[in-house]
Amino acid sequence: MGRRLRLRDLREDRDLTQKDVAEVLGTSFQYYQKYESGIRQIPVDRLEILADFYNTSTDYILGRTTIREPYPQK
Repeated sequence: MGRRLRLRDLREDRDLTQKDVAEVLGTSFQYYQKYESGIRQIPVDRLEILADFYNTSTDYILGRTTIREPYPQK
């Protein structure tokens, strides 16, 4: 499963619209839509915001792991 599907699944699991998530990121709906569709790469700072917002890891969002829980804090 790619980043595109993970972003959509995470958003839909919370019953959010793309506009809602764009507001969390402080970006436009159009930019977020491009992140979710895979047209634009997500900047690291926004990726971190999404991971915190969804309480998961950046690796999960990027499709590098199937473990949805965030990494333990040090």
